[in-house]
Amino acid sequence: MNLLNINFNLEYFLSRFSVIGKFLPVTLGIAIFSMLIGLLIALVIAFLLDLKITGLNKILRTYISFFRGTPLMVQLFIFYFGFPQVFPRLAQIPIYIVAVYVMSINGSAYMSETIRASINSVDKIQLESALSIGMTKYQAMKRIILPQAARIAIPPLGNTFISLVQGTAITFLLGVKEIMAVAKISASSTYKFLENYLVVGIIYWIITLVFTNLLNRLETKMNKAY
Repeated sequence: MNLLNINFNLEYFLSRFSVIGKFLPVTLGIAIFSMLIGLLIALVIAFLLDLKITGLNKILRTYISFFRGTPLMVQLFIFYFGFPQVFPRLAQIPIYIVAVYVMSINGSAYMSETIRASINSVDKIQLESALSIGMTKYQAMKRIILPQAARIAIPPLGNTFISLVQGTAITFLLGVKEIMAVAKISASSTYKFLENYLVVGIIYWIITLVFTNLLNRLETKMNKAY
């Protein structure tokens, strides 16, 4: 007797790709918006840290430490379930917005450190040389430092994006209807847990493979420029 035929429905498994895949834009949308907003926040944080204002630096360091040192799920619960108890109006914010906001600030804590480390890794002599020939600091950063820092930052920033994509899997706990939520609903109603969750795993895997490939191509292209 073939146990696979009894416990694993291949036809149902294959059909799940089209059903669950319909909600892939939601998953990618949350990850992409979180990455873009988080990157903007990270740039601001990196700039403010570079000013070396003691009080401000302590606040920003605490921010980075908290969001790097606590699970994303806990952060989502604090913002979605916790804060509305103190500020009732926050309960009116759509769950998708909450998910994007929390994942943005979570990602910014990691990306701000990536950006600072990338900028600091560029030899300071290059900045000093640019200033000595009459460039302003802004011009030197824009034309010399940042292009090199971007090349260094791409791999870790890419890893952050992959983490954000994978992190969307827990937003279903807030009620966000993305691919994990659809799989859970289907699995609970049909008891076909393996088929549904395996489809989700494969979809996330494919996203990771595709993005990693694109990232490697971009990194290779930028390395050729230097």
